[in-house]
Amino acid sequence: MDTSKLDNPVWYSLSETHRDSALEFDGVKFYKPQYCPFGGFIKMDQTAQSIAEYARDTSNFYVVGDQPKFNSPIILHQELVCHQMVLDKEISIAMDEHIVDLHVDHHDDLLNLVNLVQPGYFKNKTSELGNYYGIYKDSQLVAVTGERMKMNAYTEVSAVVTHPRYTGLGFAKKLVAHTCHQIFLQNKVPYLHVAENNSGAINLYEKLGFKTRRKISFWNLIKPA
Repeated sequence: MDTSKLDNPVWYSLSETHRDSALEFDGVKFYKPQYCPFGGFIKMDQTAQSIAEYARDTSNFYVVGDQPKFNSPIILHQELVCHQMVLDKEISIAMDEHIVDLHVDHHDDLLNLVNLVQPGYFKNKTSELGNYYGIYKDSQLVAVTGERMKMNAYTEVSAVVTHPRYTGLGFAKKLVAHTCHQIFLQNKVPYLHVAENNSGAINLYEKLGFKTRRKISFWNLIKPA
């Protein structure tokens, strides 16, 4: 299978499955801010003006892939280098937890948990980009995993989050396995992004069968107040 579209996952997600969630400024595509603060581009010489246009809607966002051009007052806050990892076969582990399909009535639980552990990425409508799954204990959502960027052939596994009081119980690997199984049922290939300094998560994903395809940068741009 041709994996080249994974080099530019935002662009191709917004050109394919998620085209209705796209804002396009002169050839640069961004997710609408209420869905996901990510952008992607093909032509380098078009990025500066497009980034300025998008910054009118959100002051803190990411461009994924090659480093874009941008002008003041936009500044580069950080370069987040991630391993892009791909799974080519089903994960074989015991599934002995009750996993819940998360829907609109779980929205606040999902939003609160993800932003507790990974603040800044998960927006009010992020959960509308794909399917999300969770584990509840004592009526509290304690672990989730879901889908974010989607192309015709690939779906990104995202929001792999466990409440700090419930780590070490194997919830993450079971939710990742369940999410990937659902993606394979859609005849798509699961992939994910994980920060290069998160060795614990990388080791977990490798044990589950994920392989690093490449490193890819998330350029965090901000527009100071």
